Formats: sequence, structure tokens, C-alpha cells
Amino acid sequence: MEALFYIAPLLIIALVVFGAIVVIRRSRQVGSAWSSGLTAEARCLRTYTTTSGGGDTMVSTTLHHVYEFTTREGRTVRFEERNGPGTTLEGDIVTVHYAAEHPERATAHAPARGKLAAETGCVLVFFGVIVAFCVVFMVVAHEMFDFMGF
Repeated sequence: MEALFYIAPLLIIALVVFGAIVVIRRSRQVGSAWSSGLTAEARCLRTYTTTSGGGDTMVSTTLHHVYEFTTREGRTVRFEERNGPGTTLEGDIVTVHYAAEHPERATAHAPARGKLAAETGCVLVFFGVIVAFCVVFMVVAHEMFDFMGF
């Protein structure tokens, strides 16, 4: 029974660490695309939304765009990006930023390094709070079990 008070928080911490890795990786990819200086004209091939939640939980909607562009080397690249502007519609031409070594990690978001750093920082602080809560929970649970003699 006592193990449950350690296993559950450890699983939460593992998920949070995985989420932090994903957030940092995507932030670095976007930053690398902006820093490369390479841009191309891309056509929006498709837009669609996905929803999650419902029932007793809040519904969340995410807007997706599928873009296609040609690199300077002549390679045609298609990529999908989440949370793009709602004003970009199918058939629109947008400027994308990409790194030569990974054009499939392109972004249609305009360079905004401060905003990217702030968003990434806030998410990581939030994840840190979750990890700290889990650690405190495990310490308190351990102290309680020691106190009760289990």
C-alpha cells in the first residue's frame, strides 16, 4: 500500500519530464529554423481542427495547418504545424523558416524569440511546480508512514 504513494508521484514526474523534453526539443527546432536564415514560400494545403475533452471536462480545440514548400536544393517538403494563425486558409501562401539539415522541421510562425522563450519558460516552471509538489508529497507520505510505524 505504501508503494502506491511513491509509484504514482514517480509516474507523474516521469510524464512531466517527458513533456519537458518535448517542449524543449520543439523550442530548439523552431529557434534553429529561425536562426538558419533560410525561408521559402509555402502553400497551405489543408487546415483542420482537433478537439479533446468533453463530457465533464473542458473542451480544447487545436488548429492544424499542412504546408508544402520547395527548399533551395529543389526538395519538396510537406509538414504539419499546430496552433497556427486562424487567418491562414487552404491555398494561402505563407513564408516558412527552415534549417537546411532538417527542412521537415520548418515553421510558419514569424520569428518571435522573446515570445518563444517566455512560453517555453512558463511551461517549464509549471512542470517544475508539478515535480516539486510530487517530491513534497512523497516526503510527507514517507514521514507519515515512519510516524505511524508502517
